[in-house]
Amino acid sequence: MLTLEIEKLLDETGWRLLEALQEDARLSYRELGERVGLTSPAVTERIRKMEEAGIITGYHAEVNLKKLGLTVNAVIYLTDLGGQSCSWVAERVSKIPEVIECIRTTGSDSIILRVVTTSLDHLARVIDQVSAYGIPSTTIVRSSPFRRKVISRALHNNIEDES
Repeated sequence: MLTLEIEKLLDETGWRLLEALQEDARLSYRELGERVGLTSPAVTERIRKMEEAGIITGYHAEVNLKKLGLTVNAVIYLTDLGGQSCSWVAERVSKIPEVIECIRTTGSDSIILRVVTTSLDHLARVIDQVSAYGIPSTTIVRSSPFRRKVISRALHNNIEDES
């Protein structure tokens, strides 16, 4: 359930701004204003309020890992954490540079790690490192048909319809 403040920020114009920023966070306030029918100062204020409300939490560059020589993308599932908490394990694996994402889950896998390496031998060394924290099971990612979807008003409306 959205708070009243967030609901006000996410009117039709707010959603259009949010979607445009997710598609290209480098758009200028002028370009954003042209897309949604607002002046630059109005766009600036709307975005500032979305940041303050915690709707927008950051702006990021998407990196082509292969161009950096990181050609092996894998997922490591950790089970049986040796009696350690997920938080304890997550804190430790976050210090391994090749671990680029850590997801806590329910079910048989306590933690799922996304890792990138330069080779299969490099991946084997990372698996050896994370095995200190649990029993690893590894899957190599062949491709990612899409990397990230825009969180849209349509998705939000589907969520509301489910409740």
